[in-house]
Amino acid sequence: MPAVSVHRKRRSLAAHATAYALSAPALFLMGLLLIGPVLVVLMMSFTDYSLGNASFEWVGLANYAEMLEDDVFVKAIGNTLLYVGIVVPASVFLGLGTAMLIESLTFGRAFWRAVYFLPVMATLMAMAIVWEFMLNARFGMISQLLTLLGLPAKNWLQETSTALPMLMVIGIWQALGFNMVLFMAGLTSIPRDLYEALELDGGSSSWSRFWTVTWPLLSPVTLFVVVITAIRSFQVFDPVHVLTKGGPNNASMVLIYQLYQEGFDFFRSAYAAGLTVVFLVFIFAITWVKSRVMEKNVHY
Repeated sequence: MPAVSVHRKRRSLAAHATAYALSAPALFLMGLLLIGPVLVVLMMSFTDYSLGNASFEWVGLANYAEMLEDDVFVKAIGNTLLYVGIVVPASVFLGLGTAMLIESLTFGRAFWRAVYFLPVMATLMAMAIVWEFMLNARFGMISQLLTLLGLPAKNWLQETSTALPMLMVIGIWQALGFNMVLFMAGLTSIPRDLYEALELDGGSSSWSRFWTVTWPLLSPVTLFVVVITAIRSFQVFDPVHVLTKGGPNNASMVLIYQLYQEGFDFFRSAYAAGLTVVFLVFIFAITWVKSRVMEKNVHY
């Protein structure tokens, strides 16, 4: 082997060794703070540990088998998937529509941006309390409006048929402003000369402009918005905790709130760890779909 080639190989190995040495502290912290807790939770899900106990026993897949027979878990999974399936597309398309409407205004853009972004800036816990007053059956604004229209007032958060839909409305309302801002950033980055070139080719209608230029060039932003909104929807907790406590009759029970109840109300830490693993599986599934399926249709 020539001396020059050997020298280059040694320099390459030295560069790789230096890179690994410099990144070692970050990799260690990543393993300690991110991967480590996940492994601890995974191992705990195979035990019968309860908070406060001095010892535990390995029970294998008993916690996961119990989940399949747990009516509350089945209800929580169904409600969570329904919540995500409604909130994500609704907030994404409404956010896109709102962004396009505001961008089309000749004046007042800053005002409407602030109005729609206000729910994102406010604490969701505080906003949930405001919604609780608005939906109150006796003196809530919505009930008063229904009374004026001659319609019966409803206790929206205490009826099995309306509790989860009201949480969906709050979720859409809260996510709309965040998605709108992201879409507005994507809209402003689209070159104007593409629209001019489309008009020269005869595509002057609003639908042609949207379908030919706007939508394809917004695909990276759309992908990001869908993934972030889906993950945040799976993490829904604050409005459930403040407004319904998962009721009535588990009608608004979601996965994260059941995890909270099992871990901090019933002190069943091992079962809560199993629920955490299920939640992480959903998050990993979203990430996999994003990286393997959705990115193929993205135009960067």
